[in-house]
Amino acid sequence: MAANLSRAMIPGVALVAVALSGCVVDQAVSTPGRLIEPQAGSATNISSLTEVVNQNPGDASAYNMRGTAFGRSNKLRDALVDFDKAIQIDPNYYQAYANRALVHRRMDNLDLALNDYSSALRINPSYESALVGRGNIYRLKGQNERALEDFNAAIRVNSGDARAYHNRALIYQTQNLHSFAVEDFGVAIGLDPKAPEPYNGRGISYLATGDVDAALDDFNQALALDRDYADAWTNRGLALETKGDSTKARAAYNRAMQISPGYPPAKEGIGRIDAGKPPVRT
Repeated sequence: MAANLSRAMIPGVALVAVALSGCVVDQAVSTPGRLIEPQAGSATNISSLTEVVNQNPGDASAYNMRGTAFGRSNKLRDALVDFDKAIQIDPNYYQAYANRALVHRRMDNLDLALNDYSSALRINPSYESALVGRGNIYRLKGQNERALEDFNAAIRVNSGDARAYHNRALIYQTQNLHSFAVEDFGVAIGLDPKAPEPYNGRGISYLATGDVDAALDDFNQALALDRDYADAWTNRGLALETKGDSTKARAAYNRAMQISPGYPPAKEGIGRIDAGKPPVRT
């Protein structure tokens, strides 16, 4: 689903960065994060979990597990039904609240997601996944100070949570605090070096501060980890455009358009090159 940035940065980059918001943090239902294996949403697994539910109709965890599988298979309404049932059976099941919050987020029900994350945190104030999840909802709603409070709290609970550093860096970018953003992205990379999103994010801050070579290195690393990362291809195109290499920049933009047809930032980049306009700058 794969990890929303500053409009005051390089405009082309800012638009690309918007798609980053959901990539890292809440990529699967269950405890938000990369905790669900791909097979968790398979029909076979859902069938097995249904047997568990039928054999244990009063077990909240059985509904929570099947809800997780439904979420993974993108059967979001079915997931909501199961999480509702888990919470009905056990009103203190904070993990189920957080899981339901993630489903609401994926359905763009941000207020409902916020309420559920807050419910999880009333039960367990140190539940870091809910802190990160709620922080992202606040970030999506433009309430950056509240988002920062939640990300900072998550880091205090677990200083090894890459998601919290990554998302705090996104807030710093909205505030044009790129040196802080670079530092946090670097911590996230150290904690989860195989995640492409922090490389892309750090590259955006490098590009915003004029360090084009460092930015290009990060975009290339993001693409080495995920060749179908349209944002990173577009940002690579902008970095190459900034360096004056229009041929390679066009190729990068075209690749982004192949992955995400009509992707506006890539389309704008090709338009600039065709018109002979200079690249967008800070």
